[in-house]
Amino acid sequence: LHRGQMAPAGVALKATVLCLLAWVGLATGDRVYVHPFHLLFYPKSTCVQLEKPNLETPKEPTFTPVPIQAKTAPVDEEAMRAQLVLVAEKLEAEDRLRAQEVGMMANFMGFRMYKMLSEAWGANSAAVLSPTALFGTLASFYLGALDPTASQLQSFLGAPGEDQGCTSRLDGHRVLSALQATQGLLVGGASGRAPLLLSTVVGLFTAPGLRLKQSFVQGLATFAPVVLPRSLDLSSDPELAAEKIGRFLQAVTGWTTGRPLAGARADSTLIFSTSVHFHGKMKGFSLLPGPQEFWVDNSTSVSVPMLSGTGTFQHWADVQNNFSVTRVPLGESSCLLLIQPPCASDLDRVAALVFHHDFLAWMKNLSPRVIRLTMPQLELQGSYDLQDLLARAKLPTLLGAEANLGRISDGDLRVGEVVNSLLFELKADEEEQPAESAQQPSMSEALEVTLSSPFLFAIYEKDSGALHFLGRVDNPLNVV
Repeated sequence: LHRGQMAPAGVALKATVLCLLAWVGLATGDRVYVHPFHLLFYPKSTCVQLEKPNLETPKEPTFTPVPIQAKTAPVDEEAMRAQLVLVAEKLEAEDRLRAQEVGMMANFMGFRMYKMLSEAWGANSAAVLSPTALFGTLASFYLGALDPTASQLQSFLGAPGEDQGCTSRLDGHRVLSALQATQGLLVGGASGRAPLLLSTVVGLFTAPGLRLKQSFVQGLATFAPVVLPRSLDLSSDPELAAEKIGRFLQAVTGWTTGRPLAGARADSTLIFSTSVHFHGKMKGFSLLPGPQEFWVDNSTSVSVPMLSGTGTFQHWADVQNNFSVTRVPLGESSCLLLIQPPCASDLDRVAALVFHHDFLAWMKNLSPRVIRLTMPQLELQGSYDLQDLLARAKLPTLLGAEANLGRISDGDLRVGEVVNSLLFELKADEEEQPAESAQQPSMSEALEVTLSSPFLFAIYEKDSGALHFLGRVDNPLNVV
């Protein structure tokens, strides 16, 4: 991008910062305001070292990825979860503040991208977006970027530098470590509940002979415990290359995550893939016998598996804007938010109201209610190309041919598809719980909340404030 092309973005970024500051105030209540990004910038001591002239800088180690046909062990999701739990247990106070900063930035980007994606999804679908995976993918490119691309990516991530000095630049390693902290907080501390799984796998698919810098690939490990650099022919038959990448990822992960790659441009030398699997179990819920009706619209229904459970959940009915919210705990600090308008035609209007920078403000309206909740069992798949999203954001060349990604490779690096793929599963935890069953609230007191028509949902982690997933369900049987 030329400097002149960034002027409109600069105006938008000022508005972005004002929105973020307002949101910080809403989310933090009476806490003393702290600059929202300073903990993620390079500290002065590091800047002094970086700016010291060093005429004998050794050449950075590089390597050529092994061929995609090389034998690869399947991912171990339990080990990945254990690693995240350990991260959460070791967090210091400053680490938690960094997690809050990154959570805020990821949320704001997620709202913006959700709006763009929802325009492309259309009706009669079931779609899910991960703000943290999206943010992590772009932060990974920031880690590998040099100016001017690094400055442009920093602005897009939501932390425009007040000047061009080192101490107003994001430290990519700090950003990815803080993002890992938000992941650890989500799955850690299940407090007797069924454990949540959140698994992230990054694939770096390169043209044969392209050498990657070791420090870049190693730096990605905080975002994704499994990073898979592999090489294959991307140019002679892009569609065949896309098929090979899809088969490789499914074999390694075992996940089905939506559409395969469309096929990279023939001149691409790198395809970046982020695959995420979330698996949650709802304690105290059971699968209803036989499929139940879900009304896609006033005249069309489909038969889907439904879950049901009774408990004391946080709830709020917004009479003025005509929608309701129910919050169901999934872990010690994580929860499922279910948002439903009475009419399917109101879903876009309600999404615009709730998936917004003041998301946390209206959550204070929730209050405990005894509820019998019935909702579809969810197994959603989604896949999208961040290059398309950047084009929709009027930044089509940000990761284009002119991008300076010299910290990824010194070779002829041309980025093709940048794919985020998701598998989102939410099911009943039907393990026997005799001690709690006797304490269940009386059915006669329960408010009936049934999600048998289109609704919105989010997975929220309260310590970092991060929204890990945003989604809509028009039809639980359709996949985007």
